[in-house]
Amino acid sequence: MGLSFFGLTSNNNPNEVKINIYKQIHQICFFGKGGYSWPVVYNMPVYLRRFIFGELRQHYDEEKAAHEKASKRQSSSSTQTQQQAFPLTPSKTKSPVKYQ
Repeated sequence: MGLSFFGLTSNNNPNEVKINIYKQIHQICFFGKGGYSWPVVYNMPVYLRRFIFGELRQHYDEEKAAHEKASKRQSSSSTQTQQQAFPLTPSKTKSPVKYQ
């Protein structure tokens, strides 16, 4: 069973291969947000399923990077706003007023 042309080799555990295929199908169905059903993805040609999985992965990686960039920008601007709105140096604070 050393030929890999026909599929599994002796190095592959058939159960792990099935689990990986099922995980990939699940991720396409789940992250495709209802665009794909289980039977459609299961019966899809392997090359097409891998292409769709790669495109979904790329989309969510770009979305994650954009979200991190926006949150980093927002946190730096909110820190600057807090520093301007609430000075922590005692020289800029007013002394308390005594009421008579």
